[in-house]
Amino acid sequence: MKYMLLIHSGTIDADGGAAECTVEDWVAYDKEVKDAGIFVSGESLADMVTATTVRVDPTGDRTVTDGPFAETREVLGGFYVIDVPDLDVALDWAARCPGARGSGAIVVRPIADFAG
Repeated sequence: MKYMLLIHSGTIDADGGAAECTVEDWVAYDKEVKDAGIFVSGESLADMVTATTVRVDPTGDRTVTDGPFAETREVLGGFYVIDVPDLDVALDWAARCPGARGSGAIVVRPIADFAG
């Protein structure tokens, strides 16, 4: 079953990365996921200042806002999609992720399967 691991960072360093882990931590985790044969896809997201938010009101008019969300303390930094037997295994891989350390959090969501 496929699961998305959404990587949220609560503390950002001067370079816009998660403050509680290093680039080497991410490289090692990425290699571990790929070597285990469970990697489906994954990406790191660009800096929040490049974000654009679109909202559509009930009349169909849209509002576009540049920049990060002012209402949130956590920053969505990236994701992995993994293919594992069950939720327990997905939670284990989420706990290993460097983004789960300190003020970070990993949100685990199953990928919907509409085919079957």
